[in-house]
Amino acid sequence: MNYEFHLILKEGTEITEELADRLFDAGCDDGTPGTFCGTPYISFHREADSLEAAIRSAVADVQKTGCVVERLQIEHDSPLLSSGAG
Repeated sequence: MNYEFHLILKEGTEITEELADRLFDAGCDDGTPGTFCGTPYISFHREADSLEAAIRSAVADVQKTGCVVERLQIEHDSPLLSSGAG
C-alpha cells in the first residue's frame, strides 16, 4: 500500500540540489523536497505494509543524510504549517 505524508525538517535546512541528490541516494527516491513559507519539507509517497512502517523508514532514510526531522504532517488538505504529530 502507498502512504502519503510530509516530513517537516529542522528550520534553517536549505533545500539544495546537493541535498536532493543525497536524499535520493539515501533511499528517498519516493520523496520530493521543497519549501513552504520558509519551512523545509519532504513529501513522500512511500510503499509499505503499514503507515507506521512507511514513516519509520522515511525518517531513517532522511536521517542518513544528516537532516533533522522536526515533525510529521499527514493531513493532505492542510498547509504544512498546521498542526502535526511527531
